[in-house]
Amino acid sequence: METQQRLQGKKVAILLTDGFEQVELTEPRKALQDAGATTHLIAPKGGEVKGWDETEWGDTFPVDLPLAGADPNQYDALLLPGGVMNPDKLRTDPKAVQFIRHFFEAHKPVAAICHAPILLIEADVVRGRKLTSYPSIQTDLKNAGANWVDEEVVTDQGLVTSRKPDDIPAFNRKMIEEIREGKHQGQHA
Repeated sequence: METQQRLQGKKVAILLTDGFEQVELTEPRKALQDAGATTHLIAPKGGEVKGWDETEWGDTFPVDLPLAGADPNQYDALLLPGGVMNPDKLRTDPKAVQFIRHFFEAHKPVAAICHAPILLIEADVVRGRKLTSYPSIQTDLKNAGANWVDEEVVTDQGLVTSRKPDDIPAFNRKMIEEIREGKHQGQHA
């Protein structure tokens, strides 16, 4: 595979909580690991998190690190899976919002899919940025100053966004590319 080992030595934080869309974790995480990256699941609580599999609860996944013990300086990039419940819960957690902001302040790549870009509104990092999301949150993103477009994958200076699970292959390719490139000076809070 062409992405093999392109991310060797890179560490990617995956911030999530119960109710994330399962395939939006499993497929991007596999792509990152196949490319040589180390991934850590980080959640507000330790133990396990439970996925959402389209219309019902999915599998549970062990948390590698509780959010309180996670240092964003130790990571090269951030992945934010979607789902409806997951970002809605995370955006009310000030530690989660600050964790996300750190990646923008440090010019590090961030990949957010489906409903996850709503977290970027809370972190106040979408103004003037081109991105996409699940269509139901486009008005929220536009009202926060984003340039929302209906495209499979959108990249803007290290920020990678996609609309839905069908977009995962394109999302994965762009996410790996942006992480491989490293910091982007245009990525800012």
